[in-house]
Amino acid sequence: MIRIGVVGFGYWGPNLVRNFAEAKGARVVRVCDARAERLAIAAKRYPGIEVGQDPMELIHASDVDAVVIATPVSSHFPLALEALRSGKHVLVEKPLASTSEQALRLIDEAERRKLTLLVDHTFVYTGAVRQIRERVDSGSLGDIYYYDSVRVNLGLFQHDMNVLWDLAVHDLSIMDYVLRSRPCAVSATGISHIPGEPENVAYLTLFFETPLIAHVHVNWLAPVKVRRTLIGGASKMIVYDDLEPSEKVKIYDKGITVTNRPEDVYAMLISYRTGDMHAPQLQTVEALETEANHFLGCIEGREVPISGGEAGLQVVSLLEAASSSLKQRGRPVEIKPVMVMA
Repeated sequence: MIRIGVVGFGYWGPNLVRNFAEAKGARVVRVCDARAERLAIAAKRYPGIEVGQDPMELIHASDVDAVVIATPVSSHFPLALEALRSGKHVLVEKPLASTSEQALRLIDEAERRKLTLLVDHTFVYTGAVRQIRERVDSGSLGDIYYYDSVRVNLGLFQHDMNVLWDLAVHDLSIMDYVLRSRPCAVSATGISHIPGEPENVAYLTLFFETPLIAHVHVNWLAPVKVRRTLIGGASKMIVYDDLEPSEKVKIYDKGITVTNRPEDVYAMLISYRTGDMHAPQLQTVEALETEANHFLGCIEGREVPISGGEAGLQVVSLLEAASSSLKQRGRPVEIKPVMVMA
């Protein structure tokens, strides 16, 4: 039985506690939060769980085998590092850390101590995103031409991070999991409409060495909630709408065919191909349930981390480059390959 301690019982923490409490082979033994009113809710929902306001007490507790961190991003690194140094396996809410240097230190600490480090990139555990990855890996879409996503809604405003770190982190984690190629440069533009607060609207463009381009639009000021991604391939195209109740993934047999005319090397014919639309059946298990079971499987040595430290590092590196470009009004910033210490 793997004993779980959860730090943070605010917006996302209750979902993590619920899934680990229901997971086979795990037991939530402690919950920590700085707010007494949140602890009172946790104690009422889960009688028998130890609650407290000191995260260090939870981290160093002898009855905790793994620590789940669901706190503001600025606290991810110090809490995760202390947990790893205490010999605890760690699951960290996205993003992994505030900088790539911090992410590298966490990866190194986990590897040296042979501990599991997992990042809560929730969407990669959904049936929809896994289906998309299978289609890309199979080559049925053909060469990927573009990746275009929109993730907008009204709120929730964050005071310690801009909209890229809050919303685009989801799209970047999905893109990193689904695509075979990794971006080589990024350009980001955005604006804040509240003095002294981080950017609340942003547009992100990612460039690749291959003929592929990616674009992400994130916004805290939209009148409607949109969670839609389009992936265009040479053979087929995908529309992924996370808000669709049933057909979240639709695969279209549509595209273009370019034919060079042998009699004229300068002329070409472009024909449009239109075929059927297919909506595959998807796994309906809650993503956090899948992730919780995967974390336990990694701890027991049965599984290899899907969203491990390196995946977290890749996303943080992209966010760092995007933030740098944002300050330079969209000037492209080269993304250097991230090197993980041996």
